[in-house]
Amino acid sequence: MSNSPIQLPVRITFRNMEPSPTLEAKIREKASKLERFHGRITDCRVSVEAPHRHHQKGQLYKVSIDLSLPGQEILATTGTGDNHAHEDPYVAVRDAFDAAARQLEDTLHRQRDARRESGGRAARRG
Repeated sequence: MSNSPIQLPVRITFRNMEPSPTLEAKIREKASKLERFHGRITDCRVSVEAPHRHHQKGQLYKVSIDLSLPGQEILATTGTGDNHAHEDPYVAVRDAFDAAARQLEDTLHRQRDARRESGGRAARRG
C-alpha cells in the first residue's frame, strides 16, 4: 500500500501547550494507518492536552481521539488513569491510537459477523 497522505479530515487541537509540528506529524501518520485499516472513517478529531503548567511532576498528557464512521462514533482517550508513561505526549498519542485501532477492529468483527449471519443462508443455497 502506498504512503499517500491521509484523505480523511484530521483536526488536531493542542490544549495548554504550543502546537508541535513533530507531534502533529506523528498524529497524522497514525491516523493514516487507521484509515488504511478501516477505510470508512469519515472524520478524525484528535485533542492533546498538556498538564497545567503549575504542576511540574507526575502530570499526564490526555489524548482524545474521536472517529466518525457511518452510523457510529468511536472515542478513545488516554491520560485519565495512572499510567506514568503518559507523562510523555508521544506515548499518550501512541496508546490512544492503539485503543482506537482495537475499537475499530471490534467494529469490523461485529460487522462481519452480522453479514455472515444475514447472508450465510443465501450463500449456502448458491
